[in-house]
Amino acid sequence: MGNKTNGLLALLGLGALAYWKYKKSTPEEQQAVKDKINNVKDNVNKWGNDLKNKANDVASQVQDKVDEAKTKAQDSLS
Repeated sequence: MGNKTNGLLALLGLGALAYWKYKKSTPEEQQAVKDKINNVKDNVNKWGNDLKNKANDVASQVQDKVDEAKTKAQDSLS
């Protein structure tokens, strides 16, 4: 329990330090930080969309195999 509390306090401290440093920086440095954050956000969104598309492709392939197996099963019963 103590480790979680210490970890959360450390994370909160780092966040406060980062916020203070950001507020003290020049407008150009602030814009550079904003650009980096937007770039990371775009990359995460792209990665998420790629992952979603791959998952949909796999699901579609599985559904095709299930449909094919059903058809074979029905043909063998006929």
